[in-house]
Amino acid sequence: MDTSGLQDLYQQPGPFATVLVDVSRDSENGEHEHELRVRDAVGSLEEQGASADVVSAVRGRLLQPPGQQAPVARLVVASAAGVLLAETAGFRADLATATWGPLPDLAAWVEHCDSTLRFVLAIVDHVGGDVAVMDSDVPEAEESVSVGGETHHAHKVPVGGWSALRYQHVTENVWAENAQAVADRIKSHVRRGLGLVLLAGDPQSRPRVVGALGDLPVELIELETGTRAEDGGDESHQQAIREALMGVVVQRRTALAHDLRERTGQGRAVATGIDEVAEAFVRGQVDTLLLDPAAASEAELDPRQHRGLVLGGTGAEQPVRADLALVAAAVATAAKVSVLPKAVLGGQPIAALLRWDQEAS
Repeated sequence: MDTSGLQDLYQQPGPFATVLVDVSRDSENGEHEHELRVRDAVGSLEEQGASADVVSAVRGRLLQPPGQQAPVARLVVASAAGVLLAETAGFRADLATATWGPLPDLAAWVEHCDSTLRFVLAIVDHVGGDVAVMDSDVPEAEESVSVGGETHHAHKVPVGGWSALRYQHVTENVWAENAQAVADRIKSHVRRGLGLVLLAGDPQSRPRVVGALGDLPVELIELETGTRAEDGGDESHQQAIREALMGVVVQRRTALAHDLRERTGQGRAVATGIDEVAEAFVRGQVDTLLLDPAAASEAELDPRQHRGLVLGGTGAEQPVRADLALVAAAVATAAKVSVLPKAVLGGQPIAALLRWDQEAS
């Protein structure tokens, strides 16, 4: 997960109220159940000492309509300055978070975001394609456009005599032009930072688009399903998309686990354990923080034992949960955060891949 979007939050002075609750209202008693979940969350904040103003700000934001179909969870982070962060995501938050403390409690949110992907979905045929920017959390496209559209001689027709070869060449040119139009649109999204493309549609058109993309630095996955006529409503097409995205997440986490194992075996550019990772943050070495959120939440870190450890605006002067402290350190040093189980982390709740190798002083 890229943590750059959280930097402004961690520059604010605490303490912070953090609430992550399910705001789905899709059951028969959905509205009432939602109100109960909100009441429990803000009640917990009150018990932990949050002020009335902070509690009121959190309650107001949680009661707002979610704006998307269930399942949907809402994250709210607030302080005496008001609501600092409010986000929704398409998953069911079975275990609610409601904390009041010196640092935002974002471990559960990070765990979810680490499995979400923004990607380009292109569904193509001989006359062009529909190209959309998607988020795996949201069924609707962020933006979508149809490109190509040249239909004259787009379909080969049986003609005889001297004109047969001419018609065939015209048709091939039209297909190539339409494929190029789709590829150009995909390239524009890749230049904006999207590195994952799912390509579906006509099996004769997909190779043309792949060829038109050339050596574009992108992760490209072809789906053997989906047509433009289905307009995204075919269940087999949706299932193919879900499976492809899950495969990407698994592949990326497997690569991280392999990298960690290899570096650990070589004793190179790696840190394991809470204290060792904290010292790597002090030196600004951490490229990717790897954590098991549940295991890390059961351990503590004392910032006073790691002089120079930056945790944000006011940080913490007392021992705090290790996951809160090290996620804060990752944001402060522009490190990425990814989730792996404790067993993969050598039995430790925390590990890190480092930017360079340096012994602790």
